Amino acid sequence: MVYNTCAGFFAVSRVRGVKTTRREFVKRTAGAACGLVLADSLVGTLAAAEPIGTPTTPRTSSKECMFYTKLGRKNVRCELCPHGCPVPDGGRGICGVRENRGGVYHTLVYDRICSFNIDPIEKKPFYHYLPGTGAVSVATAGCNFSCKFCQNWSISQARPEKVRHQRLTTRQLVDTAVQRRVPTIAYTYNEPVIFYEYMHDTAKLGRTRNVGSVMVSNGFICEKPMRELVKHLTGVKVDLKAFTEKFYRETCGGALQPVLDNLKVVHSTGIHLEIVVLLIPTLNDGAEEIKKMCGWIVKNLGPDVPVHFSRFHPTYQMKNLPRTPVQTVATAREIATGEGVHYAYVGNVAFHPYGHTYCPNCKTRLIERTGYRIGENLVKDGKCPKCQTKIPGVWSQKQALAFRPN
Repeated sequence: MVYNTCAGFFAVSRVRGVKTTRREFVKRTAGAACGLVLADSLVGTLAAAEPIGTPTTPRTSSKECMFYTKLGRKNVRCELCPHGCPVPDGGRGICGVRENRGGVYHTLVYDRICSFNIDPIEKKPFYHYLPGTGAVSVATAGCNFSCKFCQNWSISQARPEKVRHQRLTTRQLVDTAVQRRVPTIAYTYNEPVIFYEYMHDTAKLGRTRNVGSVMVSNGFICEKPMRELVKHLTGVKVDLKAFTEKFYRETCGGALQPVLDNLKVVHSTGIHLEIVVLLIPTLNDGAEEIKKMCGWIVKNLGPDVPVHFSRFHPTYQMKNLPRTPVQTVATAREIATGEGVHYAYVGNVAFHPYGHTYCPNCKTRLIERTGYRIGENLVKDGKCPKCQTKIPGVWSQKQALAFRPN
């Protein structure tokens, strides 16, 4: 088993992470809310939690999926995400982790965890959700997208039987968060929609133990399961990959419109929402596209949804493209601000002034960030202390757990 705190996740699979220099490693671990020492101390917790430590076989899973329709002749149709996969007996959906067994649709990854870590919440990234706290972060194998730039492709693009994993029950996961005094569980690294049942049940149980749950997602999910899930979550982050159907179709194996529809659904529930846009040179970093995207966000979701613009780093099937220049993400942030977005960020550039939170009214710097480290945080009772402007976000665990969807 390998702890890869610097690359961003604990993996019990084959990991081909981001190359990191010694200096960068020291910066990140020193600045993290929960660092390597905490991750290492978790080994004993997991090893002692029976049956943690023994690899399991995904096909032994007997958990029935929540959202599907029986079509007759032992065929089913998945109704979890907009792919709407028709699945014959013995077949699987596009995600590769949901299988038709004699006309009953099963998830193969329920409580089969292949990646685990305690991350700073800023790494998800959430900038307006309990700044400076940690998140117990988990993932399984599989994804309903096939992004050519995926950083975690070794798990997201693999079938579950090809990835080493361990069993971590919902109770064990919640217990870990409680014992380590970590306020939040984050479902992340791969696409959590494909392990929906585990996320749903863990989030529901977590609330009974004063543990919140945030989903870090591509947003490609149907309305009914999203509305059911949001009853138990306390925050949602959606990757808005681009603002063209062409990009979604050719680069991600998905579609844009269902993601936009889901963003409106999530916003309508009142849950805390943040958006991340990874800017890839020549593909989705044009000024006009960014302007249209930000205009849509302000019109449909309002000006207060935080929007993060992140740099692309060559990986997986897109090693031919250069890294995104810092100026590109800085310009995107300026375009967003010009379109009326109140909280636009340069997301993965350390020491950048656009990584801080400013009051949109009086321009006071409210939250200072250096990488994943929080310096000064002046937000008090959800307001700017200078002009009393309300700053949208989740600023206490009490507030997080008090959320109930509209």
